[in-house]
Amino acid sequence: MKTACIQMDMLFAHPEENFAKAKRLIREAMARGPDVVVLPETWSTGFFPKERLSELAERGCARVKRELGGLAAEFGVNLVAGSVANARGGKVYNTACVFDRAGNCVAEYDKTHLFTPMGEHAYFTPGDHLCCFRLDGHDCGLVICYDIRFPELTRTLAVQGMDMLFVVSQWPAARIGHLRALTVARAIENQAFVVCCNSCGDAGDTHYGGSSAVIDPWGETLALAGETEQILTAECELDVLEGIRRSINVFRDRRVDLYRV
Repeated sequence: MKTACIQMDMLFAHPEENFAKAKRLIREAMARGPDVVVLPETWSTGFFPKERLSELAERGCARVKRELGGLAAEFGVNLVAGSVANARGGKVYNTACVFDRAGNCVAEYDKTHLFTPMGEHAYFTPGDHLCCFRLDGHDCGLVICYDIRFPELTRTLAVQGMDMLFVVSQWPAARIGHLRALTVARAIENQAFVVCCNSCGDAGDTHYGGSSAVIDPWGETLALAGETEQILTAECELDVLEGIRRSINVFRDRRVDLYRV
C-alpha cells in the first residue's frame, strides 16, 4: 500500500484558506500514485483557536465529508482526512474521518486522550470509542497525536488484527524526539506499519516539528520528512507481516492471564 503523508503548514484560525490548501495538496499528492493519502491533526484551524473554537469548528464534519470525501471518490483513493474541530450536539470534538476509494466515510473517530498541558480538555470533549476500519482489505487503526502516548490503546487495536496504524498529529518541535521514539515503539511492539502525518510551521505560540514518517513492523523508517511542508511517500509491503509475526510471535506469547489488554 503506497502512502502519501501531507505534512501541512496550515494558517492558524483560517479554515477557508486551509481547506483550499488541503485540497490542492491532495491533488498534488495524486501525481505520486498513492493508495492512501493522509492529512495531519486539526488541519482546518491549527491547534487550536480557543477564543473562536465553536465558531470555526466544522458542523458534524459535513464539509469534510462533502469536499474531501468527494476528492477520494474523484481520484479513487483512500483518504485518512486528518482531524478537524467538530461541533456536534452542543459540544466540540477533535474528529478524524476516513474515506474509502468510493468516497464513503468508513470511520469517524473523536480523539480520546485530550492534551491537558495545552488545555485541550477545557475546550474539547473526549471521544468514547476506538477506531478500526478496513482499507483495500487490510485492517487499520487510527489515533490522534497525544493518543500515541497510551500503549494500551494501540495494543487494543493490535489484538483486534490491525496491520497499519495511522497517527495524525500536531506535535511540537520541542518534543519531536518523543514522537519519533513513540511511533517506532508502537510499530515494533504491535508488529504493524505506522504511518505518522504531523504538521509543521507555527500555530499560535507553538512551532510544530514535521518529521512525518512511515515505519515498518521491524521499526525501520521507510521515509522521514524534514521540518517544512512536503508530501512524504512510501510503499508499505503488507505481505511481510505474516512472516514477521510468525518469526517473533508476541501475540501467541502474551500472558493474558496477567493483564487485560
